[in-house]
Amino acid sequence: MNLIAKLLSTEHVLIGLEAGSKKRVFEQVGLLFENSIGIARSEIFDSLFGREKLGSTGLGQGVAIPHGRIKGLREAVGAFVRLAAPIPFDAPDSKPVCLIFVLLVPERATDLHLQILGELAQMFSDKNFRESLMNATDAGVVIDLVSGWKPHAAD
Repeated sequence: MNLIAKLLSTEHVLIGLEAGSKKRVFEQVGLLFENSIGIARSEIFDSLFGREKLGSTGLGQGVAIPHGRIKGLREAVGAFVRLAAPIPFDAPDSKPVCLIFVLLVPERATDLHLQILGELAQMFSDKNFRESLMNATDAGVVIDLVSGWKPHAAD
């Protein structure tokens, strides 16, 4: 099993989210995590937005991986969001973003945090994987796609 599959549950998959900006996405994800893991939405929003101020987490190809450190969080958690309509995200290719994976890690997370980000970047660089996510009809399909994805061995 890949690292990402361990972070994601069907309750953390939002398909067709209506959000016109990064801020709206962060607010919605904050609400999602507040309801599921009990961390205040404002803390999640502040962490994600603060990280975004350091530089965009947009990867290009319509993908972003906003992430933040959360005090009191015991282990990394993730949420997958597919927006109803792409939004600007200051990605390197200047393309708007539609596929978003939000990663929250404990305040003192180190190597695992970097491994997860690396695996996410590799996962979302796979064109077929991105297209499959764009066509996924529900959270269960997203979970199956993520669970079935295998990291490529380094050449």
